[in-house]
Amino acid sequence: MQNEDRVDALVAPKGALEMLSQDEMARLSEESGPFHDLFHRCALAILNCGSDSDDPQAAAEEFKDFDIRIVQQERGVKLALKNAPGSAFVDGKMISSVREMLFSVLRDIIFTQHECSLAGSLEDASSDKLTNVVFELLRNADVFRRAQEPDLIVCWGGHSIARYEYDYTKRVGHELGLRELNICTGCGPGAMKGPMKGATIAHAKQRIKDGVYLGLTEPGIIAAESPNPIVNQLVIMPDIEKRLEAFVRAGHGIVIFPGGAGTAEEILYILGILLHPKNADLPFPLVFTGPKESAEYFEQIHAFIGDVLGAEAQSKYRIIIEDEVEVARVMKRGMEEVRQYRKAHQDAFYYNWKLHIPEEFQHPFEPTHERVRELNLHFGQETHLLAADLRRAFSSIVAGNVKAQGVACIKEFGPFEIHGDKALLAKLDALLQAFVSQQRMKLPGSAYVPCYKVITE
Repeated sequence: MQNEDRVDALVAPKGALEMLSQDEMARLSEESGPFHDLFHRCALAILNCGSDSDDPQAAAEEFKDFDIRIVQQERGVKLALKNAPGSAFVDGKMISSVREMLFSVLRDIIFTQHECSLAGSLEDASSDKLTNVVFELLRNADVFRRAQEPDLIVCWGGHSIARYEYDYTKRVGHELGLRELNICTGCGPGAMKGPMKGATIAHAKQRIKDGVYLGLTEPGIIAAESPNPIVNQLVIMPDIEKRLEAFVRAGHGIVIFPGGAGTAEEILYILGILLHPKNADLPFPLVFTGPKESAEYFEQIHAFIGDVLGAEAQSKYRIIIEDEVEVARVMKRGMEEVRQYRKAHQDAFYYNWKLHIPEEFQHPFEPTHERVRELNLHFGQETHLLAADLRRAFSSIVAGNVKAQGVACIKEFGPFEIHGDKALLAKLDALLQAFVSQQRMKLPGSAYVPCYKVITE
């Protein structure tokens, strides 16, 4: 029936999703349909969460004989797995966290498609509609069930970081957990796993039994950043823009560790939002931090932000090097500021409705060669708008590095061409070259082939 690294199994949910309509069954079971393919890819990523590979194509090739089908019986839904990765099982029984996340994927894909079918198409949806869709996806996943006080710290950073950087993220997570703060990350390895791991130990010390380790991901990146096993709440957002909005709406403060293009994208996203005049007085604790060996990395980031977005953008965050205790204290004090502000403005603790997110940061950007060439990377425009297109540039690089569709696009048509203001692009190119030399674009040990070309002439 199975060998050491492949398992066939029939798996039932555990209180998460027990019934599907006939229409939902038909849509997800149709092998030629987009929903089945999406579910198949996401399910394989969940089951393969022990892998160190960040190449979705390699995972698909390694497990090309994997199959998953939905079986609806009188007593509810089950998943029939064939040739599933053996790392998801112990003595033939699926690991509980993997089973929970597997059915979270099913839940989110079904609900997302339901929302999209009701809305017709979200491409031209208003800003308010998109914010409500993000809220409904999080609510459906029961993310808000215990949000009594501001205490959720979002941790961003690279999935491919040095060991000393990973160890530092654990120390920061430990200090946050000792102060009874919860953790939200992109749910993958590296800087997304470390803070959760540190917080679990701290929560155990504080006898906190309901600690939150919330993971937010999206279908395009899940195969390259499979969820780590510490995640106890997983939500699959429809695209990167809704994923980013979920972070800043559900989270109460952000800690940013070293990373590559994806982390730069996240930095530009939050700074672009905080630079909007409507958010001028809104408290949002933001800290960049790393060990002493990473000081140069943050100097480069800080200089790039100052050169491109200006001193006001630099004023929106603090840089703290080699001091995990101070990071945690800053976040804890920030939670009180957030609490007072939301009480005064009658805003919910569980969802940041008052935060204004411009539509430029909300509508999905699917990178193509034409769209990347058309990005407005020029000075002389509102700062938050420049941040929006810089964010799209880094998002394109992430897609070309690790997302299956982006990788295929690069293979067929060559690198993305990034055009714009010569002085601006010179700064951008220098930052990207630093990422490459520091091995922040791919896993260490693999030769990086750029998926982009900065046109400075």
